[in-house]
Formats: sequence, C-alpha cells, structure tokens
Amino acid sequence: MISQMFGKKRSFIAALALTSALSAGMANAAVEEIHFLIPGGAGGGWDGTARGTGEALSKSGLVETVSFENMSGGGGGKAIAHLIEVDGQADNTLMVNSTPIVIRSLSKVFPQSFRDLKPIAATVGDYAAFVVPTSSKYQTFQQLMDDYKANPRSVAVAGGSARGSMDHLVAAMAFKAAGGDPKRVKYVAYDAGGKAMAGILSGEAHVLSTGFSEALALKNAGEVRILAMTGDERSAAAADVPTLKELGYDASFINWRGFFGSPGLSDAKADEYAAVLEKMYSTDEWTVVRDRNGWTEVFKPRAEFTTFLEGQEQQVGDLMRELGFLQ
Repeated sequence: MISQMFGKKRSFIAALALTSALSAGMANAAVEEIHFLIPGGAGGGWDGTARGTGEALSKSGLVETVSFENMSGGGGGKAIAHLIEVDGQADNTLMVNSTPIVIRSLSKVFPQSFRDLKPIAATVGDYAAFVVPTSSKYQTFQQLMDDYKANPRSVAVAGGSARGSMDHLVAAMAFKAAGGDPKRVKYVAYDAGGKAMAGILSGEAHVLSTGFSEALALKNAGEVRILAMTGDERSAAAADVPTLKELGYDASFINWRGFFGSPGLSDAKADEYAAVLEKMYSTDEWTVVRDRNGWTEVFKPRAEFTTFLEGQEQQVGDLMRELGFLQ
C-alpha cells in the first residue's frame, strides 16, 4: 500500500513537472502558429527550406505549432494565387519562395509579383557556380572564357532548366562580365540538374551552370572541378574556389530563399514573423539545420528585403531584355 502511494505520488509529480515544462515552453514561444505554404512538390529546394525552417522554429520553442502544405502548379503561380485570393486575410500562413518569383513574374509565367504579397524576410541563399568534369581540359574559368571569346559556339553551357531561367541568366551574366557577348551563349537546357550533369559528363556540353551547394556535393564526390562561384568572397566550404569578382569580373549572384505573407497581413504581424526568424539564427536547432543543408545566411527583413527584390528585378530584367526574353 505504502509503495503504491509513493508510486502514485511520483507519477503525479512527474506529470506536474511535464505540464510545467510544456507550459514554460508555450510561454516562451514567440509565435503561436505558422502554416508554411510550399509552391512545389516534396523534396525540392522550397520544400527543404520551409521544412528545415519549421523544424528549427518548432524544436527551439520559438513557434508552438508548425504545419506544411505543398501546392504545385503554374511554376509556383498556383500557390501565389491561393495566398492572395483564398488566404488573402490569413495571418498564420507564410509562403516560401526564391529568385524564380522575380524571373517568372517578369516572364509573365504568372501575372502576380512580389508586390502583390507581404515580404517578410529573405533567410538563406545559395550562390551559383560553374563546374566541369574532372577530365575537362579547363583548369580555370579564364581558360573557358578565352575559348568563348575566340568562338562562342565552341562552349556549350548546360543547365537544369529552360532557356531564360536562372541557370541560363547566371551564365549570361558571368560571360558578359568576363567580356563575352551574352546573347551568343550556347545554352543547352535539361529538365533536371542530374540530366544536366550527365550532359557535361557525356560531352554534350562543356560546363554546367548550377547552384554552389549542388556543385560542392559533386566536387566532394570527385565528379567535377568548380571553376568559379558567384559570391562576394570565397566560401569556407571550398576555399580553393575563386569568385568571379576576384578574377576581375564585376559579377555576383545569390539565389535567395525567403518568406512572404498574404497581402492582408498586418504590418505588426509581419514584423513579428520577421523578428522570430531573426531569433531563430541564434538557436542551436537552426545551426543543425543550416549546416546539414549547407545554407548561407542572408537575413534581410521586411523593408530591406523589398529593396533587395526591387534591385534584383531591375538587374534580372535588364539582362532578360538584352537577351531578347523581354521587350
């Protein structure tokens, strides 16, 4: 009887302690709920960014409840329209997006732009890189550009997306900065990064335009050599890879990823979301997620994010007009 009483008492104390801990965690939560809207399918960059961010926010206790919804279609346009038309007054939904929202808006893939949404913050980014097979004759980016300037048709650039997409535009930007004619870039479009990689391995193309994190994975697997990357300075993850800028070419690029709210979201609530994302950076849980994915932190909240988007829209738009993709 006495042992049963003590057992019940211990169970009560344990339950009380658990309740207190949960209550404390809820009290420490900066935001009660975030529902992440993802404009693509499972496993892509948007999906990984939203779920990784949600994981860090939840495990760190900054957000009490997180949920996720994948909504593919229209190059991301279906989710954007949904956020505007269906969730126009939603105050708990954040949609993840990235540089393609600027490119596809300019290309009229969908009629909306970032101006129809409430920019919250850019959070992470990935630079671009130019890679060749380890068997390639090209040891440096300068050698590649020498051949291109001598005969543009002698250099084929592979990319994992269509003409006029990010892979194509980044290559055109880099080749222009290096003194080449961007309109003469021989771009070979593949429908996925893996197929583009196969293209340079088979010799169908000579250099691959891709994301830096993807290039690092290929480099670490011993498949490629990275000739250059588009950051402002070298990455600690690959200190032997030069930037275009240090090679003397005035070009840099980062594919940001970040979050937007519905157009009806109040400024006060938008500021609250931006603040909790900033707090996330100082948590151990975020460090685990960031390092696991090889992300670069590029936090730009609210007004700073909007100014950045306007600048990128101008830069990308000018290049697309020069290449004939826009009137």
